[in-house]
Amino acid sequence: MVKGSNVSLTSLSENIGSVIVGLGWTSPSGEGDADVSVLLLDANGKVRSDTDFHFYNNPVAADGSVQLLGKTPTEDGNEDRISFDLTAVAADIDRIVVAASRYESARFGELDDLQVTLADAAGEHLLRFAIDDAGAVSAIIFGELYRRGQEWKFRAVGQGYDTGLAGLATDFGVDIDDDAAEATEAETLSGAESGEQPDLAASAAPPPVEPLPQAALEAIPAPRRPDLDAAAAAPQKPAARPRTAKKKVTLPKVTKKSLAENESWREARLFPVSMLKSDRDREMRATSVLLSVMAQVPEFGRGLTAAFGAPAGRMETFTEVSLPHGDTPRRPDGVIRVERAGKLWTALVETKTNGNALKSEQVQAYMDIAARRGYEAVITLSNDVALEGSPLVDVKIDGRRKHKVALRHLSWAEVAHQAQLLIRHEGVGNAAHAWLLQELLHYLQHENSGCHGFQNMGSAWVPVRKGIDDETLCQGDSRSLEVVESWERLIRQVCLGLGGELGQKVLPVQRAKRGADPGARRALLADRLCVDGRLEAELRVEGAPGLLAVTADLRTGRLRTSVEIPAPDQGYPLTWAKRLIRRLEEAPADLHVETLIEGEASGPRGTLERLRPEPADMLPKNTATRITGFRLSLLKGMGSGRGNAETGFIRSVDDAVQRFYTTVVACLDSTTPRRASSKERTG
Repeated sequence: MVKGSNVSLTSLSENIGSVIVGLGWTSPSGEGDADVSVLLLDANGKVRSDTDFHFYNNPVAADGSVQLLGKTPTEDGNEDRISFDLTAVAADIDRIVVAASRYESARFGELDDLQVTLADAAGEHLLRFAIDDAGAVSAIIFGELYRRGQEWKFRAVGQGYDTGLAGLATDFGVDIDDDAAEATEAETLSGAESGEQPDLAASAAPPPVEPLPQAALEAIPAPRRPDLDAAAAAPQKPAARPRTAKKKVTLPKVTKKSLAENESWREARLFPVSMLKSDRDREMRATSVLLSVMAQVPEFGRGLTAAFGAPAGRMETFTEVSLPHGDTPRRPDGVIRVERAGKLWTALVETKTNGNALKSEQVQAYMDIAARRGYEAVITLSNDVALEGSPLVDVKIDGRRKHKVALRHLSWAEVAHQAQLLIRHEGVGNAAHAWLLQELLHYLQHENSGCHGFQNMGSAWVPVRKGIDDETLCQGDSRSLEVVESWERLIRQVCLGLGGELGQKVLPVQRAKRGADPGARRALLADRLCVDGRLEAELRVEGAPGLLAVTADLRTGRLRTSVEIPAPDQGYPLTWAKRLIRRLEEAPADLHVETLIEGEASGPRGTLERLRPEPADMLPKNTATRITGFRLSLLKGMGSGRGNAETGFIRSVDDAVQRFYTTVVACLDSTTPRRASSKERTG
């Protein structure tokens, strides 16, 4: 789309009851970012009340029409996604404005690749609008959804504001906090005392905006202008930030000192696990604990179900519900129901713990029940991790049925990850909710709960390792494919664990063309495992200077974790080497540092212990060669067992990634401008 153009959504898709709008940008420094906001406007171009202004402290509309989903890492940067349920938008809402703002002195001209995209409920991308002329503005209206009769349309706007979020919100009728205004006024007076003269004319005038085509000007509400007579009679208040909701609650990582007399005393817990004796007991307790917390902590329940198509609304959960199915009623482990705008979204839940596998016959029965009763989804929950193109259970879908039921899977590791994000990083509505999540997390992590995530590399692990050792493993062996799938499951779980600690997305990198068959990709990796004897993976950590690589060499029994840092664009090689050694002051002495040389397989290398007194040893003898970067690596022995015991392979991989990130990657300055390596550009 081009600036000012518009399009009817029904002309793009038949499935536009719900849409996803994505706002994206990239930052040359790797640090630039912006905050997304949404304003619901009536026919007068104003919000009905402050609750129609949705941003980071008011992310969900009460009627479920708006849901800010947060940031999602992409190949080029970040994308902020917003879910709109157009069927739930109130009848007196005429227009929905989608905007973003930067803070302090930052401007959108410092960001690259500004764009807005729109996808339908099925995830199909419908349109894209790129903003190429952002300039020195601190807020931008990317686009808007608006009604024309009985249909919805989208307009590409690209209108900039010099006055930031406060100016944008004020123009559309959002009230401003008095204390915020006083704070801003104090800053203005402080600047005047220091010799800086405030521009009173600018503060009284409406915020400057970028020009738009005439067709777009008629549909965009004009900025709210102060009454000129009133302005002459009374001084103008400077623009200030809009009113924000109450700050969300997080719990500190360091626990308070215990009042117990000695370490043998056990703290009372809301969800005890000591009396669980059988797998059935564990499944019933885990289901009840999880579903009850989902219903009581809206952010948690929404976080687990949003990806499954559930709306934002009032959630109720049930366990051991009896549902008719032929001659024998079925009792799914749980039911989730969400009410939104008078409509119900319902899912059946089937739970497994302690490494027990899901049963196809059982899940098939629930799929049939859900289809007959008009339920939207069946959610399976177990320690296993689902992979794209490799379902955990095989079910048959009756294509003759008009109502379609989605089969979704959650691992217990994903549940723990969501709880940890809210407890430590994103926050919840009040302290009681934070405590509930902490009790849930304690329950999930207890050794007797059975909710421990992926814990077994499978029956093929030992034969494959033996076949690699004695060189009898042949390409095409189905057991090597099983090991590759288990490795991918393990890496996904490692990403969840590290992401929960950091409070951000950590995603595995798949170096395959978009749309490629996942089965074919894994078959190729299985053949490479037979030849090279290595399992390899890459993790993308937001803010890290490069991809975190993990290699398990089954021949040598060693794990390598590494990251490649691109060389700076300016300066001298010796300066780069000295600066890198200083940044790694707290890193392990056995860290391997290798200099990457253009056109050569390897360059100078050594341990950090040896290079600390002599950083010049990192430089090639031929000064004419071009240094492209540095590779940092840690090596450790890997566990031999297939399980998650202290000596197991799974535990050793998780420990290696955690140690490498905390002792090496965290030492690196992520604000250094990052130049993409040739490997990433061609990946």
